[in-house]
Amino acid sequence: MKKWIITISTAILVCAYPLGANGISLTQRSSQVAALKIPAHVIHITKENTYPNPSQDLPFLQPSELTKQLISSSNVKIENPELIRILNETTIAKAPFALGYRATIYLGHWALHYESAETSPNWEFQKINTNYHDNRGGNIPYRMHYVQELQKMIRGGLTAKVPSSQDVQKMMILKAAEKTNLPLSFETVIGGGTKSERIYNIPPNRLGYLYAYASAVNEKGKVTYGEVYLMLKGNKRSLVIKNVTSQGIGAWIPVQDHISFGFIATDRPR
Repeated sequence: MKKWIITISTAILVCAYPLGANGISLTQRSSQVAALKIPAHVIHITKENTYPNPSQDLPFLQPSELTKQLISSSNVKIENPELIRILNETTIAKAPFALGYRATIYLGHWALHYESAETSPNWEFQKINTNYHDNRGGNIPYRMHYVQELQKMIRGGLTAKVPSSQDVQKMMILKAAEKTNLPLSFETVIGGGTKSERIYNIPPNRLGYLYAYASAVNEKGKVTYGEVYLMLKGNKRSLVIKNVTSQGIGAWIPVQDHISFGFIATDRPR
């Protein structure tokens, strides 16, 4: 990630210092959004999952007062959490003898904000398991339930290569999680031996197939880039964005600890 230190040894001193945690959690913000309706064939397996997935509760950084002033002075919207974090760690001290001072400081080329156009779930994003039982010689229904045979890692990602991909992923997952109120992560794992007590009955003289699928969200939208400059003029400070470009982008983002099922009872092998 971009790393830079700005030092101005004149009437105006620009220095950086940590401000501590300034943010509200994704859970707090998304709790204000109506939850996406989850179909009956999809179950939540956080307690049953033998692999404890780490929480991806990314923070929504709250900008400091200086950062708010700088963002409001920009001619382009700024939502990149990493850029906001860096601006939060910067202070510009006013000086009584700064009259006539001018400076232009290049802060780098950034992904500035992401605008979501469409967010849709795919409950059968990736098949992760098949349970099978032959009840063709049975006289009564066989009670079948899901058991994960092998550990499976489900990976998502951007659908195209773009600059500052890590920053773009952060902004996309924040928007998608806010819209769906689902636990999202670009990597999630279903542990071997994970079980569900939900019963699927295989009639006599039938073969039973129980398919398990990992779920994901398809996020589509537009990311805006630009070159960011910090402008100092006397005691006035502002951000100016130049060479602004936009690019369409999509991503598949797996849903943590959610599995959908498809059950088939048939008289022929599949």
